[in-house]
Amino acid sequence: MPIRRHLAALLLLACAPAWAEPVAVRCGRLFDARSGQLKGPHTLVVADGRIQQVVSGADAETGGARQVDLRDKVCLPGWTDLHVHLGSQSSPQSYSEGFRLDPVDHAFRAVGYAEKTLMAGFTSVRDLGGEVGPHLRDAINQGLLKGPRIFAAGKSIATTGGHADPTNGWNDQLSHLVGPPGPTEGVINSVDQARQAVRQRYKDGSDVIKITATGGVLSYARSGDAPQFTVDEIKAIVDTAHDYGFRVAAHAHGTEGMKRAVLGGVTSIEHGTYMDEEIMGLMKQRGTWYIPTFYAGRFVTEKAAIDGYFPEVVRPKAARIGALISQTAARAYRSGVRIAFGTDQGVGPHGDNAREFIYMVEAGIPAAYALQAATVHAAQVLGVDDQGVLEAGKRADVIALAANPLEDINAVMDVRFVMKDGVIYRQ
Repeated sequence: MPIRRHLAALLLLACAPAWAEPVAVRCGRLFDARSGQLKGPHTLVVADGRIQQVVSGADAETGGARQVDLRDKVCLPGWTDLHVHLGSQSSPQSYSEGFRLDPVDHAFRAVGYAEKTLMAGFTSVRDLGGEVGPHLRDAINQGLLKGPRIFAAGKSIATTGGHADPTNGWNDQLSHLVGPPGPTEGVINSVDQARQAVRQRYKDGSDVIKITATGGVLSYARSGDAPQFTVDEIKAIVDTAHDYGFRVAAHAHGTEGMKRAVLGGVTSIEHGTYMDEEIMGLMKQRGTWYIPTFYAGRFVTEKAAIDGYFPEVVRPKAARIGALISQTAARAYRSGVRIAFGTDQGVGPHGDNAREFIYMVEAGIPAAYALQAATVHAAQVLGVDDQGVLEAGKRADVIALAANPLEDINAVMDVRFVMKDGVIYRQ
């Protein structure tokens, strides 16, 4: 076969579904995400990217369907990580790379990050900030790359000097040369600019809106918790987002910024470091979700102890704020705040997302609830009803573990099987 034809054949094989005909996935045990309980043997009949049947017993009759034998495994719905940044990954060089690398460099790196995330059992992610996200989503949807289903925010919306102002840390000469960023670049300072920024995200192809309601840990600025929007600005963002069918996620560490975000109507609070009883009460009253990002908190606390890993303006914030997230999340769970799963990977290494489950359980959250946070809860945060559970008619997103995670949560680190939309990526 000529080389060109041989390469074309290989490409087709790489991107094609594992099996076109119906598949019978025979599970030793099955996690029911709605009840949080582990059921006995079941068989999932999959066709056309959907679960067609869920049959009791691992030896059920399935006609001529192809067989996938997972009778010694635990099957779960594919997990969703609601807070990732696939276009980057933290390192001591991260800040200088912002000046040295082009967007295409970040895009090529994202290809590997996406595949690692999928192979770790995460069939969906919400990419909360980064211009690479919408393009990576499209390439995966077109079958050009392997990766999770992406709900992309594109550029986060900030205020001048806020956590997602892309010019933070620039010298005067460079800032004057480029000029101050505006709504097109995701930086706003009024209600009208807030609306314009959301409309720009729609134009850019976003699926969800991300705002930075307070300062952040890793931004090149002193404050990690000061409020950075008015309530009216947040309401304008949320109302305009709803016009386009978007939901709004709010990065927030400080109490006042969190309060404004909840009152403004956001769907979820990300991080929530200094969340107090008043904020918890408001979140329960308004149905606001909480995504704690344990992993990011632990990671930045660890790296803050290493000389040179973070700039000095960042280091004290990382040491102070990161260590508090576990305590806050434990109190929020006990208080009854609804919690969903998110890691903030891109801060920590992609592909290690499942370690968040372990940190959740260590904080006192039951293993079953932690697994629900990444399945049925995550689907509710996204506003979708076709994933997060293993039921007839739902997307065929199925993963399998070697051991029972309800008995030992460390089992989440040993994913043996990954199926997304009926296509097998890991077996």
